[in-house]
Amino acid sequence: MDGQVRGGGRQGRSGDSSHKGPDCSEFSNPGNLFMDCQGRKLSSIPSALSFSRPPDHLLLARNLIQALRNRAFSGYEGLRSLDLQQNRISVLEEEAFLGLTHLTSLLLQHNHLSTLSEEALIPMQSLRYLRLHDNPWSCHCTLESLVRTLQVPSNRNLGNHARCEEPFRLRGRKLKRVDPELLCLEPEPISATADPKGEDGRNATVPLQPSPFRSKPDATTVCHTYLFPTPHMDCRSRDLTEVPSDIPREIVRMDLSQNSLRRLKGRDFVEASRLRSLNLSHNNLEDMDTASLSGLLHLHELDLSNNSLRFFHYGVLEDLYFLSLLRLDGNPWVCDYSIHYLVYWLRLHPGVTHSGLLCHSPPELRGKSVEDYVHSYNRACSQTEQTDPELWNTAMELQVSLEEKEVEPANLRRPQKYRLTRLN
Repeated sequence: MDGQVRGGGRQGRSGDSSHKGPDCSEFSNPGNLFMDCQGRKLSSIPSALSFSRPPDHLLLARNLIQALRNRAFSGYEGLRSLDLQQNRISVLEEEAFLGLTHLTSLLLQHNHLSTLSEEALIPMQSLRYLRLHDNPWSCHCTLESLVRTLQVPSNRNLGNHARCEEPFRLRGRKLKRVDPELLCLEPEPISATADPKGEDGRNATVPLQPSPFRSKPDATTVCHTYLFPTPHMDCRSRDLTEVPSDIPREIVRMDLSQNSLRRLKGRDFVEASRLRSLNLSHNNLEDMDTASLSGLLHLHELDLSNNSLRFFHYGVLEDLYFLSLLRLDGNPWVCDYSIHYLVYWLRLHPGVTHSGLLCHSPPELRGKSVEDYVHSYNRACSQTEQTDPELWNTAMELQVSLEEKEVEPANLRRPQKYRLTRLN
C-alpha cells in the first residue's frame, strides 16, 4: 500500500457543492482502490458518482443503513469486495446486488437480517466469501433456498457460523448443518379441546431441544471481523475470560486487549496459524501454558503488556521463529531462577525488540533490569565455583568452568570440548 490517503468526496459535475459525496477516505495499493466510508453515519449507499473513480473495495461498516433496495449498487459494477457489517440492515431485496458480477467477498454479519433469498446471491457469480453470522435468522420455509445454497460443497466459505435464532427447536443450529427439510415443517394444530401439554407436561406441538453446549465463545460471534485492507479481528472489551474458538484461518491480526483473560491454554491459537500480530495487553493474564502459542510460526508482533505475568514456562516461545517485537511492560516480573528462560530465549533471538522487562520482586531488585539480574546471578555463580576448593578435583575441571562464561540450561549451552563425569 502506497499510503496515499485523500478525501473521497467530490463535487457534482456542475461544480455545485450541494452534490458533494460523503466524507470518505480513499487509499490505494497497486491495482486496488479502497473507499473507506466506515462509521460515517450513512443511512443509504452513497452514489458511485461521489468518488473520483469507482472503487474496487467499498467499506461501509458501522453505519446506519437499514435496507438494501434493488440496484442499490448501480455504478459499482467493478467491486471486488463489499463490507456492510455492523449496520442495521433488516431488508434486502432480491436485486440489491444486481450487476456485481466481479464481487468475491461480501460481509453482512452483525446486522438485523432474519431472511434472505437465494435469488439475491445469484448475480454475484464470483462470490467466494460470505459472512452472515450474528443476524437473527428465522429458520422457516422462506430460508430454505438460502440454506440449500450454503450447504453446496463448493460453497464452503459462504455463511459459515450463521445460526438460527428461531424457531426454538432450531435455535443455535448452524445454517450449514440444519436439515432443509425441517424448515418447511408446520407445527401440528392444537384442537380446541386438546390439552396443549403432553404427558410429561411439555408442549406437545414443539419438540424442545436444548441449544448446543459451547464450552468457549465463538470468535466470529463475539468479535468483529474485517477482511480489508488486511484480514483482522477486533475482540477488544468483550469481557472475555478465555480465548474464543473458531478463529478464521485467514486472520493475520487479532486484538484481544482489555478483556478478562487470566490464562492461555494449550492450542488456544492453533486455528490461527497465519497470525502476524497478536495483542493480549490489558488483561489479567497470570499464566501461559507451554503450548499456548504453539503453531504461531508467522507471528511478528506479540503484546503482553499490562498483565499479571511473573515468569514464562520453559518452551512457551519456541514456535515464534519470526517474532520481531515483544512488549512486556506492566507485568510483575519475579527475578528468580524462573525468569531465566525468558532472558536466555531473548539472548538467542537478538532480532527481537523487547521492552518493559524489569524486576518487580523481590523488593531489593525492584526496578532493576531482568537481564542485568540474570547476568549478575551467573557471574556470582561462576565466581563461587572458581573460589570454592571443595567443588574442584582437578585443574581440568576448573579450566572447563572458566570456558563456560555463564551457567545456562543444558539445552541452551554451546557444545563444550570436554564432558566430565564425577563419581563420589
